[in-house]
Amino acid sequence: MGTYLHTMVRVRNLEASLDFYRLLGMHELRRRDVPEGKYTLVFIGYGDNASGQAEIELTYNWGQDDGYAVGTGFGHFAVGVPDVKAVVETVREGGGKVTREPGPVKFGTSFIAFVEDPDGYKIELIQKP
Repeated sequence: MGTYLHTMVRVRNLEASLDFYRLLGMHELRRRDVPEGKYTLVFIGYGDNASGQAEIELTYNWGQDDGYAVGTGFGHFAVGVPDVKAVVETVREGGGKVTREPGPVKFGTSFIAFVEDPDGYKIELIQKP
């Protein structure tokens, strides 16, 4: 069985977005600046994945201050699975589209893959033992 982990959205003003989500009672769970990739990730929510809670990942791409159209602001759903390679093969065998083969995430340590649903929404598969 899988675990729903987080949904990622791109934001043009990280602090304004954090202020908004605080109004909903959410708080910053963790933050990661990635200078090599020129972006910052901030995970927010009511509790973290360790406590069984799904999170929202706010992604700020440095220098992208003009904003995003709603259609390009959405990033992906993330699902934790015990074996990324096995799930990718199941998706492929079922006729699904694999958009990123299993492997380590660039500039990180997670083992991931990406697949697309029939409408083109991306789902990130993250290996979680």
